[in-house]
This record gives sequence, C-alpha cells and structure tokens, in this order.
Amino acid sequence: MKFTHRHETGIVRREFLQVGFSAFAGLSLGGLNTMRARAAASRPARAKSVIIVFCTGGPSHLDTFDMKPNAPEGIRGEFKPIATNVPGITVSEHLPYLSKQMDKLAVIRTMSHNQTNHLNATHRLLTGQGQPGAFFDKIASRDDYPCYASAIDYLRPRSDGIPTGVMLPTYLMEGPLTWPGQHAGFLGPKHDPWQIKGDPNSADFRGDDTLSMPVGFSVERLDGRRHLLDEVSANAPRGAIDAQREMAFSLLQSGRVAKAFDLKSEDPKVRDRYGRHTFGQSILLGRRLLQAGVPIVQVNMGRVQRWDTHSANFRSLKNDLLPPTDKGVSALLDDLQSLGMLDETLVIFTGEFGRTPRIGKTTGNVNGPDGRDHWAACFTTVLAGAGTRGGQTIGTSDKNGAYPASKAFTPADLSATIFDALGIDPESEMRDRLNRPIALTTGQPIRAVFDGQAV
Repeated sequence: MKFTHRHETGIVRREFLQVGFSAFAGLSLGGLNTMRARAAASRPARAKSVIIVFCTGGPSHLDTFDMKPNAPEGIRGEFKPIATNVPGITVSEHLPYLSKQMDKLAVIRTMSHNQTNHLNATHRLLTGQGQPGAFFDKIASRDDYPCYASAIDYLRPRSDGIPTGVMLPTYLMEGPLTWPGQHAGFLGPKHDPWQIKGDPNSADFRGDDTLSMPVGFSVERLDGRRHLLDEVSANAPRGAIDAQREMAFSLLQSGRVAKAFDLKSEDPKVRDRYGRHTFGQSILLGRRLLQAGVPIVQVNMGRVQRWDTHSANFRSLKNDLLPPTDKGVSALLDDLQSLGMLDETLVIFTGEFGRTPRIGKTTGNVNGPDGRDHWAACFTTVLAGAGTRGGQTIGTSDKNGAYPASKAFTPADLSATIFDALGIDPESEMRDRLNRPIALTTGQPIRAVFDGQAV
C-alpha cells in the first residue's frame, strides 16, 4: 500500500548544523527521542554503503556522458567524444580517467523529472520525492522529505556512535538560504546527517577540529554530566532512556569517525591520485568515512550551483569542473576496488538535472553565448559498484539529448534503487510528526543497473 505526504506548512530550517550537533544539543537527550526499531521489511543487501558525488547546479549531460557529435551546430557543443575501455561507448574528451573506468560504470541516459529550479530539483534528487508546498524555489523546511541518510537512520537506528550519514565539505546554502534535501525533514533533527564544513585540501584542515564537541565542552565535563545524570535517574524507570543516553555519550566520545578526518595519515601518493584540490580530497575523505563505517556519504562538488553553467559552459567544464572531478571519482573507483570495497559500495554520480541542448541566449534565460540553461526532461546519472553491471548505457535520449527516446527513469526510481541495494524494501513506510504513514518511495528499482537487461 502506498501513502503520500502532503504537508503544506512547516518550520523553516534556520539552524546551522555542525557535525550532527542537533542530535545531542545540550545533552538534554531530548533530541534523541525513542530509538525503537521501525517495521521495515528487509531483503538481501547488495551494498553496505553508498557514496553520492553530487554536482550541485546540474552538469551538462551533452558535454559529459551523452554526447551528440552528429547534432546540429549550436547543440553538439565544443567537446569531442573519446573512446572508453568498452567498445562502442564514448565520453567527453575531458573525462580521460573515467574513460578507462567505463567497464565499471552503468550510465543512465534517460533520467527525467519536471523540476527546473535548483532548490526543488535538489530536494527531488536527494530524497526521491517532490518538495511539499514548492511551486518555485522553496528553502529547507521541516515539512520536507528526508534525505537518504535520514530515512535509513529512521529505519535502521544505530547505537554504536557512528553516524548514518555525513555530508561534506560544505553546506548546500547561499547566504541565509538552506537548500532542501540535505536534512531529515519531517522526521526531525535527531535523524539529520552530520554536516561537515571545511576544505579537506586546506593545510589547516584537522579532523579533531571538525569533529570536536561544542566549545568549552570537555570530555571531563561530559563525564561529570553523565555521573550527575546517573544519580538523578537512579530511581527512574529504566528502558528506552538508557539506550538513548548511551547512544548520546557514545556518539560524543567515539574516535572511529574522527580518525577518518586525519588525512595527513593517508599515503601522500594516494592523496596525489585523488588530486590535491578540494574536489579530490573531499572524495578521499568520503572514502575514509566509508571505511570508518558510515553507510551514507554525500560529497558535494562545490557550493550550491557550482555547475550552473549559464555562461562559460565549455570553459568552466574544461578548466575548473571536469578535470578534478574526473580524477577524484576515478581514484575512488580504483581505491574501492583495491581495498575490496567496491562490491559492497554503491557509487552515484549525478546533479539535480542536466543542461539544455540548445546553447546560448535563445534558451530564454540570461545566458552567455556559450551557456546552457537548466534541463530536467532528460539527463544522466552514473552508478558503479555493489554489483552494478558495468560497461553499459541504460536508456537512449533522442538525437539532440532533449528527451528520452526509451523508458524514462525518475529520482523516485533512483531512490528505490538505493534502498533496494541496501536491503531495504522500497515498500517500507515512515511516520511523520502526526504519526501518519508516509511512503518511503513511490519509485521502482532500476533493475537494468544490476542485471544489464535492455530497457
């Protein structure tokens, strides 16, 4: 049975989250409410973890993984396709590293939805659902759907001191506006993923700073509060509060995740392979967090709208965006394979939408002569790992890359694929603040990703 969520009003997201602070603010444990298990049907899991490389702003599919060299001038663009290590499949000349990894990649060329504004589209890609109450751009709200990490934290609550989700290296926000889709929405702040803020490529980037407790909150003071709490609750009924309390202290005192942030302990040659830049070192940090046991990691390739190439599309892609991303993602795939982690890690490379086939001002936006506008009707998402059938393209776009020429897949289908890969039944449900049943997703898993059958 399917349910839908139709909240229309809510509390606007104002707080800045620092490494999951909302999960234990003030140590009142009020933010850790009952950690009871939810009834979510399980199934065999393909993946233990997921890493999402998110190109905020929307990368051009026509200039990366779905090139149209035979399209008319003004559509095909400046870049040339190059061969990959899979005969018959080409990618952009500015993806030389990933061209050698094509045998690991499943390229979905017919992703499609109807949200062409950044905030709404980001929510849709990072939750699999439309943002409630959104017509144009709508900032984050506690009426939003939860991101994948939050939904999984709700369905599979942890008590080992390791967060279910981490997002890095920056918030998706602009001034006071916080992008939707990166928090727990109606599930509440106790399910928010950790939000890391800091450039892992910076010489002064330190894990212990990034993951430290609030200023002035030493471990000694923490222990003191724990003893006080023990005395106060000595005669209180025991049960769920004990599990909540233990989780809070475990979360604060655990060093497993903190060690992942010590990039200086990584082999310098490995760091070089990822690239000594923010993109590369962020992806490396994402891999280290997976090793530490974090099941969902999202690595943002730039601040909000970094890939929003209304002007200088080709110059930006060629010089600033594609080279560091290409190198970093390729190194990630190599590393996961050499560490024996690729078979249990689902890697996702996507933006919130693609870009218009037509180049320039004729798109109706204030584009430069070499820009591409927003385009959600047809774009590309790439998957690898966790049993993905590599070396394939899924779906075919039309001759100009404008619309699907075969079956279209939605962000809801992508979400169902993620949950299914993690062994969570997509038919599972959540409960909102009024205890109403909400569908985990309305999509269907994209079976072709794993079985390779033509669609």
